[in-house]
Amino acid sequence: MSGAGETGRPRSRGPAPDADELSRARARARQQIARFVMPVVMFAAAIVVWDRIVVWNGIPHYIMPRPGLVAETLIEDWPILADALANTLEITLGALVIATVGGVGLAILFTQSKWVELSLFPFAVVLQVTPVVAIAPLILIYVDSTSVALLICAWIVAFFPILANTTLGLNSADHNLQDLFQLYGASRWQLLRYLRLPTAMPYFLGGLRIAGGLALIGAIVAEFTAGTAGSGSGLAFRILEAGYRLNIPRLFAALILMSLAGIAIFLVLTLVSHLALRNWHESALGRER
Repeated sequence: MSGAGETGRPRSRGPAPDADELSRARARARQQIARFVMPVVMFAAAIVVWDRIVVWNGIPHYIMPRPGLVAETLIEDWPILADALANTLEITLGALVIATVGGVGLAILFTQSKWVELSLFPFAVVLQVTPVVAIAPLILIYVDSTSVALLICAWIVAFFPILANTTLGLNSADHNLQDLFQLYGASRWQLLRYLRLPTAMPYFLGGLRIAGGLALIGAIVAEFTAGTAGSGSGLAFRILEAGYRLNIPRLFAALILMSLAGIAIFLVLTLVSHLALRNWHESALGRER
C-alpha cells in the first residue's frame, strides 16, 4: 500500500483559525481602539462646539473666551499657574498619604476590636457628613499655619472613603476560610496578613481612587476659604484673583489645569490598582469569551 505522503497532497500544519475566534479577536481590537479614540473625538468635538458658540453669538472674551485664547493664556501664564498647581498638588498628595495611613491603620484596629469600632466609627461618620466648607473657617482660626489648616481640610474629605472601604474589605473575608485558619491554629496576625488583607485589597484600592479626587476637592475648597496669596497660593486663589480682575481666560486656564490634575490622579491610582490586582483578582483579569 502506498503511504500517505505519496499522494502528493501537502501535509496539514495544524487546524485553521476558527472564524468565531477571529471575529472575537477583531472585536476586542476594535474595542481597545475605541476606548482611546472615542474620548479624544468627543473632547475635540466639545472644543469645536465651544468655539462655534462663542463665534456665532459674538460673546466677548471677558465673558467666555475661545479655546484658542485659553490655550494661549495657559502658555503665557504657565509660570504662575504651574506654581499654583504645585502648591495645590502638594496639599492634595499630603492629605491623601495621611488619609491612607490613618484610614488603613484605623480599619485594621477596627477589625481587631469591635469595641473600638463601635466607639470611633461614629466620629468618622460625623467628619464625612459635615461639609468641609462649613468647618474650614474654624480650622483656619484654630490652626496657626495656613498650610497645615489646608492639609487638615483635605484630609477630612479623603479619610472616610479609605476607612469605610478598607473596613468593609477586612470584614468581607470568607468565614469558612477564617474557621479553617483557626482550625490550623493561625494567630490573629497570620489571619490578618494572609486572609483579611488580601481580601480587603480591592476594596481599599477602590476607596483610594475615590479619596484621590476628594482630596483635590478638599484642597481647592479649603484654598477658596483661606484665600491666601503669595508664594503659597494655589489654583483656587488664582481662580478667585482672575475672577476679581475679569481675567476670564486665566480663570478658564486654571480650571482646565484643575480638571487635568484630577484626571491624572485618577488615572495614576487606576494604574496602581490594575498593577496590584492584575494577576489574581477577578476585577482585573481578562474574561474568556
